[in-house]
Amino acid sequence: MPQVNGRFVPDMKSPRTPDNEEPAAERACDFRPVDKGFTKEMALAEAERCMDCKKPFCVDGCPVNINIPKFIEKIREEKFGEALDIIREDSMLPAICGRVCPQENQCEGKCIRGKKGDPVAIGQLERFLGDQPELASKPKMAPKNGKKVAVVGSGPSGITCAGELARNGFDVTVFEALHLAGGVLVYGFDVTVFEAFFTGGGVLVYGIPEFRLPKAVVKREIDGLEEMGVKFEYNSVVGRITDADELFAEGYDAIYIATGAGLPKFLNVPGENLPNVFFANEYLTRVNLMKANRFPEYDTPTKHGKNVVVFGGGNVAMDAVRTAKRLGAERAIIAYRRTEDEMPARRAELHHAKAEGVEVMPLVAPLEFVKGEDGAVCAVRVQKMELGEPDASGRRRPVPIEGAVEEIPCDVAISAIGTNANPFAKMIGDIKLNKWGYIIADEDGRTSDPRIWAGGDIVTGAATVILAMGAGKTAAASITKALVG
Repeated sequence: MPQVNGRFVPDMKSPRTPDNEEPAAERACDFRPVDKGFTKEMALAEAERCMDCKKPFCVDGCPVNINIPKFIEKIREEKFGEALDIIREDSMLPAICGRVCPQENQCEGKCIRGKKGDPVAIGQLERFLGDQPELASKPKMAPKNGKKVAVVGSGPSGITCAGELARNGFDVTVFEALHLAGGVLVYGFDVTVFEAFFTGGGVLVYGIPEFRLPKAVVKREIDGLEEMGVKFEYNSVVGRITDADELFAEGYDAIYIATGAGLPKFLNVPGENLPNVFFANEYLTRVNLMKANRFPEYDTPTKHGKNVVVFGGGNVAMDAVRTAKRLGAERAIIAYRRTEDEMPARRAELHHAKAEGVEVMPLVAPLEFVKGEDGAVCAVRVQKMELGEPDASGRRRPVPIEGAVEEIPCDVAISAIGTNANPFAKMIGDIKLNKWGYIIADEDGRTSDPRIWAGGDIVTGAATVILAMGAGKTAAASITKALVG
């Protein structure tokens, strides 16, 4: 590596290392991962581009404040295990974050090299390390402190909080509403996660498709938490089978609520209840978790449409339309009420979608889903829009163009316009909610009940994986301070 007077000198001439992607025409036919990740040679080349800034703005852009220049330095030295250890000091999920975080708006968005060119591919470097968990050291575990914490939900916020608490010596249980057993006590700490589904990972499993985040990667991260002593209680819908009072009566000293914001928003247009009109989270859960893409091998049917329209412009909309493409759609459309430039989706996801043959239809809003002769949706009528003055978000407001209405044929339509608060939040305990049903919590995640903390989407509304992780990490620190000082 180039050095001057013993100090590293970055390679300022090399372009950003391109992503290692599968050919678009081939990957769009199945659920293989789109991006194969950096090879060792690619990682070393990209690490040489890092300027090792004295004031690393990239760290400021990371919601969990990973020491990015330090782990990249270790990559340059080919000390990959040490590099991974540095990341794991602040993030329990490097393989996941490296794949799904919106780096362009966070660490890479703050990278100095991005001012006059392309930023360092921080996400790819993090993934490169995260995909080699065998190189990491065993986590440092504090002595067992005798305190018990219940974590409700095993999405990114819940499992981050659980992992941090386990490292701090707590007995932790994670409750999840889906279904798979766990709980291996390797390091001597008894931590339980209550999860409503049959597997840990929450939205990482049921909401993000295999081609973007393989389930094996999530399982590997969950397995790592189980090795730390975190226990998972699956098929456990807290708010139905138990509540906060019962958990406290069982000896839990604190509760962390991380149920997410999974209630779909309605379009509120005629025909929304027609057969083959789906909400994105239902559609993706059927395919991702219940293997509807392999019907009848798995007995979860879903319509494999030939003409599919998805309404929305975020990552979930991209996941849905790209899933439809892989299920055989000949025409797959993203219909959005603003333009491409205003879409909140990651630029990489939009790029991948278009490369795979997805059509972007900007400046349209649904008016009505049309019923066909078979009783199912056969078309959607849309209102054409134009951009007016900026709204509260700073984006120009879409305004209907009088008389400009178009009908788009479709045999599947998917609504991906966002979610509302999980209704189980109000059933868990006597805590204050805002007018939209989200839990009110302070900057440390503490709610109106001093024994209950909350974080992630159930507090902020739908956001990113890494922001949810940041909330879990903050809450774990607050719980630790409150219970053991």
